[in-house]
Amino acid sequence: MIVGQLLLAIVGYFIFRAIGGSLIKRTFQKMKERRKMNNNRAQTLEKLTLNVFSYTLLFIVVVAVIDIFGLPIGPILASAGVVGLAIGFGAQDLVSDVVTGFFLLLEKQLDVEDYVTIAELDGIVEEVGLRTTHLRAFDGTLHFIPNRNITNVSNHSRGSMEALVDIGISFNENISEAMKVLQEACDRLAEEEDAILEGPDVLGVGSIDEYDVKIRILAYTENLQQWGIQRKLLQASKEALDEAGIEIPVPQQVYVPDNNNN
Repeated sequence: MIVGQLLLAIVGYFIFRAIGGSLIKRTFQKMKERRKMNNNRAQTLEKLTLNVFSYTLLFIVVVAVIDIFGLPIGPILASAGVVGLAIGFGAQDLVSDVVTGFFLLLEKQLDVEDYVTIAELDGIVEEVGLRTTHLRAFDGTLHFIPNRNITNVSNHSRGSMEALVDIGISFNENISEAMKVLQEACDRLAEEEDAILEGPDVLGVGSIDEYDVKIRILAYTENLQQWGIQRKLLQASKEALDEAGIEIPVPQQVYVPDNNNN
């Protein structure tokens, strides 16, 4: 009899977990389709809701198993409360993780797929949990960061992103002509790339170095598209300057033979 009840409890756990998980996913999917919530926020809350649902369901199953064995639930829960209180004094870090995670979500400091800097690490947020935040670095490393270690959040995904490049030209070239050529190249690129939200604009001379004059170009792009646009800006600028016959200088090394060794 007890074995049958245990099997029923276990089977019921997996059935309710599957049904509940499916309902949660469908609910958030409908929110995204109806645009009641943006995709990143929906993914963040969906994973959190799934975790809370799983833990709650597991607790119910544990209580049911205790009841199946005929053990008094009240005293056990009371004892668990006392033990939990004692453990709590030694588990302040866990409490801190949960509280910090709660406020991270409540204040919408970060969402799944945001590009952020937290705990001195850069990467893309994969999951925001009550205990840890999962951050995927650009080299592929997955960091599990305890929420209590997140004291500052730099979210690089809120608003448009900046694509900034400096193009060097020779001192002998006409700066105004070079700027005109570069702006024309930028205008052509803006028509081709939907990821560009504003610009690119040739701002003018950014600096004068030992070998060249740097002309600065600035564009604003969609989230995480800035690096690709920077590469395309560099390519378009190089091709436009070559076509116009404007020199991009490189450091030159002159070899002077040592006649004393002859």
